[in-house]
Amino acid sequence: MVQLFDDERIDYLLANESMQIIQSPTAFAFSLDAVLLAHFTYVPVKSGTILDLCTGNGVIPLLLSIRTNARITGVEIQKRIFQMAERNVKLNSLDDQMQIIHGDLKEMQPVLGQSSFDVVTCNPPYFKTLSSTEHNQNEYLTIARHEVYCTLEDVVKACKLHVRPGGKVAMVHRPGRLVDIIELFRKYKIEPKRMQFVYPKKGKEANMLLVEGIRDGKADLKILPPLYIYEEDRTYTKEAREIIYGR
Repeated sequence: MVQLFDDERIDYLLANESMQIIQSPTAFAFSLDAVLLAHFTYVPVKSGTILDLCTGNGVIPLLLSIRTNARITGVEIQKRIFQMAERNVKLNSLDDQMQIIHGDLKEMQPVLGQSSFDVVTCNPPYFKTLSSTEHNQNEYLTIARHEVYCTLEDVVKACKLHVRPGGKVAMVHRPGRLVDIIELFRKYKIEPKRMQFVYPKKGKEANMLLVEGIRDGKADLKILPPLYIYEEDRTYTKEAREIIYGR
């Protein structure tokens, strides 16, 4: 049995009730964007290597492990949250498939090498922060949500560094950063290939963006059908329910 600290709790992963995850309301708890990215991402089923940057408590590697036997590595810069992710690997007896590394994604080349992963995923900080007065009072949340330790360009550069030629990069972000994402993908030779906008419900603006690119790929972008999360009565749509609960 793993040890819990402070306000940590153990939850079931929604898509798989046989899998558990350590969370903390003040340090890190996964949200819908991580679930959607894990579902959206291409994964090799039987073998291969996957890297998840900004892994948090390891939720995306855990979700991906349900769909693949590939070796999965997560990188997290915040020590407490890294330790949560490490314990989540042990909690689910995934030591043979998964490893979590504590470190800065900008400095991972000596550890991870170059061009060595088939797939790289990332749920990065979404918001540019102009001054410290805009930071959340909770340091963990500030670092997770704002570009304190890494910018969007840092993230895309790291994705390019670690994905193999022809490998895939998948990211979830906000639609307002779409132009930045496309520009940076192309700057670092990642060609956008699939994109999907996520809407709270019909009639509302999109509030999430899922995008996948191929390193050194040819131009051919496919826009997938929109994904709506809620019906008018605030229940999940059929498609969202299938993604979240697996049914």
